[in-house]
Amino acid sequence: MTAGAISRPAVSTKTTSSRTFDWRRQYAGLVAISDLIVLVWAVFGTQLVWFGLGSAELSIREDSRLSTISYWVFSAGLVVVWMLLLATFDTRGYRVIGAGTTEYKRIVGLSTRLFGGIAILAFLFRVDVARGYLLIAFPLGLAVLCLTRWLWRQWLITKRANGEWVARVLLVGSEQSVATIARELGRNSSAGYHVVGACVPSGRVADTIDGTEIPIMGSIDAVEQAMRACGADTVAVTSTDDLPADKVKQISWGLQPGREHLVLAPSIVDIAGPRLMTRPVAGLPLIHVETPRFTLGQGIVKRTVDLVLTGVGIALLSPILLLVALMVRLDSPGPILFRQTRVGLGGETFTMLKFRSMVIDAEERLQALRDQAQDAGNDVLFKMKDDPRITRVGSFIRRFSLDELPQLFNVFGGSMSLVGPRPPLVQEVELYDPHVHRRFLAKPGITGLWQVSGRSNLSWDDTVRLDLYYVENWSLTGDVAILAKTVKAVLARDGAF
Repeated sequence: MTAGAISRPAVSTKTTSSRTFDWRRQYAGLVAISDLIVLVWAVFGTQLVWFGLGSAELSIREDSRLSTISYWVFSAGLVVVWMLLLATFDTRGYRVIGAGTTEYKRIVGLSTRLFGGIAILAFLFRVDVARGYLLIAFPLGLAVLCLTRWLWRQWLITKRANGEWVARVLLVGSEQSVATIARELGRNSSAGYHVVGACVPSGRVADTIDGTEIPIMGSIDAVEQAMRACGADTVAVTSTDDLPADKVKQISWGLQPGREHLVLAPSIVDIAGPRLMTRPVAGLPLIHVETPRFTLGQGIVKRTVDLVLTGVGIALLSPILLLVALMVRLDSPGPILFRQTRVGLGGETFTMLKFRSMVIDAEERLQALRDQAQDAGNDVLFKMKDDPRITRVGSFIRRFSLDELPQLFNVFGGSMSLVGPRPPLVQEVELYDPHVHRRFLAKPGITGLWQVSGRSNLSWDDTVRLDLYYVENWSLTGDVAILAKTVKAVLARDGAF
């Protein structure tokens, strides 16, 4: 294997186009059965809790007449409609499973519309539906639906880590674009795209793309034969510069509908879905990319969330804060808190708080350690797995990220946010390339994409890429997802030292 080569998980050689189609259909079927069980349990369970085993009925008033309908029938209808909406909104489609938040957004959106529609119809047609019944069935069904979908996703991710239940992708384009897209796809195996070959203009068969293990299956005119040879079910066009004008259309004509798929991979990367919009104009599928915007409303929402969560967090974690403070005080001489100047929003400096985890003269001993072999971190961030400056208690609190708890006060005071880019040192900023300064468009965070994606194990380029991605594609949903992943990253203790 060449240095820096892209590693690929083993994939069963028995996989064929029909089999990959089967896994998509089989997964959707399994999830559908799970959804049905959840909804029956939530809806009928709520009915039994609210009304008991009796034959409760809801009334429909029509002028002077009064008709009734059994809640058993109403509950059955509610389950059927809910299931139909889950299918109609494509919540089990292979395009949304495995990664991202689209699956959950669709479930929340359709469920809210369903119960909102029931409330409106009940008002218009004067149907007396028990409010308590709806107020329990809606959040209960929605919460358990999202939970079971998350569990299915973990199962699917495990499958994909073993090379199963993935789309087998044939990349088509220039060698440079093929290598770039393959590297990006390889960053997230949970998305389920496994590159099995490439077709490039040179078409030099029995060779591989430079820096990767991806075999070249032929020229761009041999896509159909290459798909059969490598068992691919998905064609991803990575660049069109070297392709004839009608080549993409010809490739799409040669694919089996429903069994083989075409993906166009634009050269722009690290742009989230909300900033992309496809608009067909005169037969051209134009991709509109919105410029990153940081509105006043977004700032108010983010600040409100920070204040509420940190206020609650400080109150709940106060016993732990006091215990860690006592441990630091008794372990070694020196202050309990470590204060350090960091660079924040707009390039302004602030004092970041942490529990002291090193000896008092740690900064003075840093230069001597820089001259030693660095076994972690990257070109800009200095890290050592066995840093001799760390105290006994410091090693423990770093392992579980307890040393960062005082940053809750930074967040409450407004110099930091719960989620954001990593707060850099002043000397680190001096080494930044000009484009890296875009990370100062957002407040630094206690946690962020950098922290939940490898922490000290990441290269500098990956650290910058993740921070800039966060700044340019911020969303409240993304913050919630990062906070959830932070718990997992802290417990795993990967890259924490």
